[in-house]
Amino acid sequence: MPYVRISLLKGKPPQYLRALADGIHQAMAECFEVPLADRFQLIHQHEAGEMIFDRDYAGGPRSDDFVLVAIQTGRPRTAAAKAALFARMAAI
Repeated sequence: MPYVRISLLKGKPPQYLRALADGIHQAMAECFEVPLADRFQLIHQHEAGEMIFDRDYAGGPRSDDFVLVAIQTGRPRTAAAKAALFARMAAI
């Protein structure tokens, strides 16, 4: 049972939040072989100043649209599966 926390700044419409959550779950289904019905996600929206991140880390830049996704899985995944998941999520 993977557990996903999605953190972003407040202000996005509900449709955006749902599309983001759906895209992350679809990527997990494709790359981590997570069943579609095995979905546990929390979306955390933060006020300005409550989400602190380096806007230039690893080449940046990061805008106020930055989203932090933390995934806790029940079993380890291969490096190849993780790379595929990251690439798939970045394409959302």
